[in-house]
Amino acid sequence: MKKVALTVAVLALGLAACESKTANAVSNADINGANVAAEADAAAASTGNAVDNSLDAAGNAVSNGAKAVDNAAANTVNAADNKM
Repeated sequence: MKKVALTVAVLALGLAACESKTANAVSNADINGANVAAEADAAAASTGNAVDNSLDAAGNAVSNGAKAVDNAAANTVNAADNKM
């Protein structure tokens, strides 16, 4: 009978030890999941900034191209006026 009681006590202690590890594992999983979500949000924000920067650069290139065309037209008019 003492062996059975001792076995039950050892098993109970083992289960108690496993339970706290399981709780810690669940807690760590929750923290890791939150960290992954935060990193994903940061990556999305970074990607959004990169897209915005690319669109700004494209807009600037179009604007600069339009100014170059205007300058070329003005230079052509000036050259024609100077030949007269």
